[in-house]
Amino acid sequence: MKEPLVPVVPMSHTAHIRSHRKPRRSATSSIALRAGVAGGVLSMAAAGASASANAAEPVTQTIELPTLTADMSAQVAQSAAATQQAAANYELRAERDAAAAKAAAEAKKDLAEAKKKAEAKKKAAEAARKAAAERAARSAERATLSTASASASASASTSVSAPSSGSVATVIAFLKAQVGDAYVMGATGPNAWDCSSLVQAAYKQVGVDLPRVSQDQSMAGTDVSLSNLQVGDILYWGGKGSAYHVGVYIGDGQYLDAANPSKGVVIQDLSGYPADGAVRVL
Repeated sequence: MKEPLVPVVPMSHTAHIRSHRKPRRSATSSIALRAGVAGGVLSMAAAGASASANAAEPVTQTIELPTLTADMSAQVAQSAAATQQAAANYELRAERDAAAAKAAAEAKKDLAEAKKKAEAKKKAAEAARKAAAERAARSAERATLSTASASASASASTSVSAPSSGSVATVIAFLKAQVGDAYVMGATGPNAWDCSSLVQAAYKQVGVDLPRVSQDQSMAGTDVSLSNLQVGDILYWGGKGSAYHVGVYIGDGQYLDAANPSKGVVIQDLSGYPADGAVRVL
């Protein structure tokens, strides 16, 4: 480091002459002068040292954060409000979606329940229709047979002849062979029957010629008490001469008949559908 230069004040060429010398400064002034010079030298030295130190050390720049202005505050508040509104909209949309899904599930459940009820109603209507058809068939059979009852009843007893051969067992065997066949009003076999045509066909196997309709069959043969039935007796339902249904007693409290369109030819318990009378032709 270079030493600072001290200024040299040139002296006058007459300074050695006492009369021409400048008056001495006081001691205080000299001390002040020297102190000022020394202070200046020290200040220059300190400044040089400081400059050297600053030149040697890296300069670190400090960046201060900008102070929020009123506009920036408003923008931040507006952004926060927009974010809050977006969150509220999302929550509302989620609630609407959940409500829509719940409504769709309930609608699907209601539709399934409606279909189930409609199916049950349809089945009930079908059952009622079948029952009505069966009743109509029986009514039609009774109406058809009653027209021929008056003319045939007089000769009904004479139309039954004693069997020339055969037995009750043959009649029962024939009847049991038809179990499972269909009931069709007016049918006469071999795979579909009504009540009177089945009885007529069974007794024909042993040579007994019975009338075709149930009213006349109830007039054939000999009247038998229901408490004294034998296998092969003809059972009838309704009044004698106006019977609307017939079957054959097969023993053990059972009878065989062509019952109706829903059952066909079956074996049933007499206790479940007691007959009104019976006749014996064998």
